[in-house]
Amino acid sequence: MGSGRVGAQVAATLDHNGHSVAIIDRDSEAFRKLPAKFGGKKVTGLGFDRDTLLRANIEEAYAFVAVSNGDNSNILAARTAREIFGVQHVVARIYDPQRADVYSRLGVPTTSPVRWTSSEILKQILPGQANVDYEDTQFGVKLIRVQPNIDWVGISVQAVQRRLDVKIAYVGREGKPLFNLGEIVIQEHDQLFIVTPGERVEEIRRTLARKPAVKGAEEL
Repeated sequence: MGSGRVGAQVAATLDHNGHSVAIIDRDSEAFRKLPAKFGGKKVTGLGFDRDTLLRANIEEAYAFVAVSNGDNSNILAARTAREIFGVQHVVARIYDPQRADVYSRLGVPTTSPVRWTSSEILKQILPGQANVDYEDTQFGVKLIRVQPNIDWVGISVQAVQRRLDVKIAYVGREGKPLFNLGEIVIQEHDQLFIVTPGERVEEIRRTLARKPAVKGAEEL
């Protein structure tokens, strides 16, 4: 929702990479920011309106991004997508940092406009992405951020470390880092910050993107 500079860039990138995309804006003129070869669906209307969302095929959506110019519109649209239509991967741009923190605690990922770039959005909505947050070029070690497949929910962090033979530095949850790894069980939307040799990044990404071999922390 929102065909401004960032919204149009996100939609164009997803379309270019072969994803099925619909973009919503209340002003049809805003779609002029999209590239001429954009193959996605353009829907004119309010992004928090149910009929508009249905025209954009919200019922089939893997992810929803709200990047209009209004905090209220963005959070209303994001909550509608998640609570009414069951879209699991939702992010909303919120300009007010205090409100952003509140909604983050409610399970709606947000980020400040300073960091709000198309690459930041794509990190949050695409499945199984392993994003390199730090790289030690001398030793070839990387700190990567991965959001596990939902089937890892309920498994302890310690079990994940044993299963993957990795070191998890901390867990990102509701905008805060958690370090008491011995007590943490993975919840939905958790992000794991993993220290690993560079050559193992793709292996770890693929493993966490699919169901664990055995469900249950003890059996892992």
